[in-house]
Amino acid sequence: VQLQASGGGLVQAGGSLRLSCTASRSIFNIDLMGWYRQAPGKQRELVASITSASTTHVADSVKGRFTISRDDAKNTVYLQMNNLKPGDTAVYYCNAPMGNWPPKFSWGRGTLVTVSS
Repeated sequence: VQLQASGGGLVQAGGSLRLSCTASRSIFNIDLMGWYRQAPGKQRELVASITSASTTHVADSVKGRFTISRDDAKNTVYLQMNNLKPGDTAVYYCNAPMGNWPPKFSWGRGTLVTVSS
């Protein structure tokens, strides 16, 4: 499966963006999908995940601001980001989390989000 993220850009603090991640094949049988981000000089971190039953989890750092959703008919996972902060600046990727193991798929192309103060 190849994963391609899109929708990033430059936004002022307090603004919103909606990211999309489209898979090269169906994701309906992939129970857990997630959005990760990697800020300059930092490790990649998981910020939100969603099960096939649409149960979601978001990191404390983005709780109340980011919402993850999925549309299996379109092989796509979304990340709605509101009230963005400069600390959200990062390259955002999607993948299928596997707990303490590396994610299920190879890393695809991420999308850069830059939040100006």
